[in-house]
Amino acid sequence: MKVSFALAGGSLAVGLVEGANAANGVVQWDIQKKPPPPEAKRLGKRASTYEEAVSNEEMKGGYFASCTLGTPPQDLTLQLDTGSSDIWVPESTAQVCRKSGGCTFGSCKSRSRMSLKSVRYPNSWQVTPSDSDTFRITGPDLFDISYLDGSSARGDYFTDVFDIGGATVQNMTMGLGNQTDIGYGLVGVGYALNEAIVGDTQSASSAYPNLPITMVNEGLINTVAYSIWSMIDASSGSILFGGIDTKKYHGDLARIDIYPTQRFYTSFKVALTSLEASSPSGSDALTSTSFPIPTVLDTGTTLSYLPTDIAMQVWKEVGAIYSPEFEMAILPCNLAASKGILTFGFAGPSGPKINVSMDELVLDLTTDEPPVFTSGKYKNQDACKFGIQNFTQAPYLLGDTFLRSAYVVYDLINNQIGIAPTNFNSTESNIVPFPSASAEIPSATPVPNQAQATIPPAVTSPAYSASPGFTDSAAGSRNQNAASGMPEAFGVLQLCILGLSTMMIMVGSGVFLVLF
Repeated sequence: MKVSFALAGGSLAVGLVEGANAANGVVQWDIQKKPPPPEAKRLGKRASTYEEAVSNEEMKGGYFASCTLGTPPQDLTLQLDTGSSDIWVPESTAQVCRKSGGCTFGSCKSRSRMSLKSVRYPNSWQVTPSDSDTFRITGPDLFDISYLDGSSARGDYFTDVFDIGGATVQNMTMGLGNQTDIGYGLVGVGYALNEAIVGDTQSASSAYPNLPITMVNEGLINTVAYSIWSMIDASSGSILFGGIDTKKYHGDLARIDIYPTQRFYTSFKVALTSLEASSPSGSDALTSTSFPIPTVLDTGTTLSYLPTDIAMQVWKEVGAIYSPEFEMAILPCNLAASKGILTFGFAGPSGPKINVSMDELVLDLTTDEPPVFTSGKYKNQDACKFGIQNFTQAPYLLGDTFLRSAYVVYDLINNQIGIAPTNFNSTESNIVPFPSASAEIPSATPVPNQAQATIPPAVTSPAYSASPGFTDSAAGSRNQNAASGMPEAFGVLQLCILGLSTMMIMVGSGVFLVLF
């Protein structure tokens, strides 16, 4: 089956899946954490599911999947992103790929734009690529996506064969980044209304069936939904399309509402309604004038971003200090061994709570030797970045530093999230598919009284009784500036550091006005 969607200047085609048998209604990718993989070993078909190697690589941010594209297949490693909705790949001739150490995760090796034939076909431009016999431009110059950190990718929409671990999609619509400063591509699996073409045209009618929708259309899965799980140390896990695994979480799976933006569902925005800091020395309820905090669950974002008032409370609790040099909160790397935890609560007093330990919140600042504090209470200690930073306005983000501790189900049909504490040590599996397109999340209990999530709690100042328990492994004594979460007078880091990995905040095509 082939259906075309008309666009200004071109057309986008719905993909056709062949050679796949999804008898159980699920497609599974495996997750593995390792150094940035120039290539990831492919896994074969197991029973009626499909697996793919994925790397959870913190410095680049998020989950990376091994895929193939084209005929013959070209190996690519792409970031799986719940915060955007297009598959896109860097073109091999893009400037970022021609640099030394450029697109090590792979790129699309098609002919340049000058290779387009002069004959225009009714629904597409026909291209004879140098490395793929099935590559076809369908929307010249229509792909254009930008991110909050200023990075972007621009180029064409095209169709080609796309393989996700044994399930082969023919004529999958994707973006080709021939002008990009990003050295790797993405597999966006968010709402179709968050596709780049919708933001660019300001029209919902421009949306095309992205990967999850195409998987449903072709019978691979029963509904537009998937679940994400991480194992111990976030070193491996799985992304399961079309189902859940009841052995991968602790307790009950709670079902909470996703909130629309101006009546439209474009992101996985939920209500964060509480945050507690706990350690051997005590517990503190942290509050914010922004409660309930509209928070997007986004695998395409490395760190998590909260309102400034509550972010500063968190920094004070854990012993982080703001660095003007890095423009972020940093802390000693040895605080990863702290026994303190942060507990995130959702959807009101009866909603689920997720504990996040400090080893998930302390990340390397560089890919080389860590910088060292040169003075102050942390003198001679290695410096790391903290996994919770501040934003000054909504929407706020819970990225990988939070998501690795949660088992999360994304239900794009019923606009709900299923969430529970992850079972890091699970060695068993019990996969339950969604039985139909309109079915609710299997084995999930709806949170009662979610209307209470919109009631702001009283804003109070914490006693910071948990703070000593977070920082007891840090050397030196506390001073007033550090205790207030502000930079110390001596300057946090008095050295020049080159080659910092750029933190990317990926949340799709941004805010747009939908026109009909």
